[in-house]
Amino acid sequence: MLLLRRLLFGVLAGLLPGAIVAVVAEPPWTEWAAHTVVLGAVLGLLVGGRGQSFGSACSVGLLVGLLDWVVWTLSLRPAWEGQRPSWTIEEAVSGFPGLVAAALFGATAGLICHALALWRPPRPAPQPAKPHVVVVGGGFGGVGAARELDRLVGSGLDAHVTLISDSNSQLFTPLLVGVASSTVEGRHVTAPVRAGLDHASFLHGRATSIDTHTRTVHVLAGRERPLRVPYDQLVLAVGAVPHFFDLPGVGEHAFPLKSVEDATRLRDHVLGALESADLEPDPAEQARLLTFVVAGGGFAGTELVAELFDLVHDVLHFYPRLHGLRPRFVIVHAGDRLLQELSPALGRYAQRKLDGRGVEFRLGARVSKATAEYVTLDSGETLATRTLAWTAGSRPHPLARQVMAPSLAVEPTLQVPGIPGVWALGDCARIPDPAGGTYPPTAQHAIREGRTAARNIAAVLTGRRPAPFRYGGLGVLVSLGHRTAAGEVGGRRVSGFLAWILWRSVYLSKLPGAEKRLRVLADWTLDLVFPRDIALSTKDERHA
Repeated sequence: MLLLRRLLFGVLAGLLPGAIVAVVAEPPWTEWAAHTVVLGAVLGLLVGGRGQSFGSACSVGLLVGLLDWVVWTLSLRPAWEGQRPSWTIEEAVSGFPGLVAAALFGATAGLICHALALWRPPRPAPQPAKPHVVVVGGGFGGVGAARELDRLVGSGLDAHVTLISDSNSQLFTPLLVGVASSTVEGRHVTAPVRAGLDHASFLHGRATSIDTHTRTVHVLAGRERPLRVPYDQLVLAVGAVPHFFDLPGVGEHAFPLKSVEDATRLRDHVLGALESADLEPDPAEQARLLTFVVAGGGFAGTELVAELFDLVHDVLHFYPRLHGLRPRFVIVHAGDRLLQELSPALGRYAQRKLDGRGVEFRLGARVSKATAEYVTLDSGETLATRTLAWTAGSRPHPLARQVMAPSLAVEPTLQVPGIPGVWALGDCARIPDPAGGTYPPTAQHAIREGRTAARNIAAVLTGRRPAPFRYGGLGVLVSLGHRTAAGEVGGRRVSGFLAWILWRSVYLSKLPGAEKRLRVLADWTLDLVFPRDIALSTKDERHA
């Protein structure tokens, strides 16, 4: 419905500037009428949402007009007429009036399309009797639930929807490793939550507690006293937080990887270690600075050690005093092999690739203690390092444990047993699968769990029975650095360069919004040509 609305707005927005261009420039009528409809529809898809500004809508429209002139006027039309396209100055000058017409059409149609998208017919004042659906959490599951509820309200569901999150942007966590390794800009892996909601409300605040008896969420939102947000139906999608298992010094000295700030802090720390090592006269301290330890051999830890390896070796030539030295990378994992989520063959492939580059493995081992200068393993081995990246443990958010403790188990429909009106999903819930286990805490599952929870809430509000969550998964992919990857897609094993292309293509397609996809694609393209950026964005006190 929303897609059809955007297409209709785009076509309507193209009518007025299309008619003006037809009168002034007198292009071939049939050709221009088709252009008006097609370009208008394209603009409707690109700028027909509310998450734009008039400036961006005008710029996108102008760009679409210019691209149309290059693709159609200079390239496809001559080919259609049986001529060979000629991209010469003379040809461009002769077609200059068409360029002006296309640019004016695109810019004007973009502005009109955005104005139509902002227009809303007058609505009666909201009725307090409408049920209030509250979603707590701005991750994949929470935003997925809120957007599906937003769509259902737009289609006639009689309810108010509020999304509560302590961040006003959704983080695309699979690309955090790219931020830490300086291949992706941090702002490019986040998308504003408000831009994706047309009917639902957004409350930027931190939910501190939930009273399931009075059905109230207490929220700190920049005020001295917490806000009280009543609910009729509640979706808990608060995710997980790092878990350091109360190990001595780990919480103080390890670098977790849960947010853009975490990734940026780790990136700056690694680059700061290179800066310090370049000035360090003591070989032992220099070796300590050039030793990087990653705890955890799952997807996050494996991708992180591979990307940090590429980051350090890609920029090492900037530090002349480090030439000839060999930075050391160690991955500590409690299992007997890496990537136990994959088949043994792919796990061995990943380990073989990393081992070939010089990455060291401490399998069947755990970190037992950390200081600013050492990491101690439960085997008794001590690693001299100033960098410990932590992906070895997480636990459900304390808010979920407060409401759902101790088991965190939910019903197949995602309802929390014994607590009417509460649903839970994502990393903070144990969701049973048909095989007798539980669904994994992955982004692809969380997104679909959010949609299922939203549809089940709509079913309950309209007197229907909720349906159980069922999802088999599309597959898994892990980047191994050096433009290689491994994974299983559709039951088939993939590895090497083609798997890396697939990994990037999948993640690019899942990014929220065309703008973010273009920005990340630009980051990746520049990374293929230029060395990684070594400018420090913050001051790391550990190297001060």
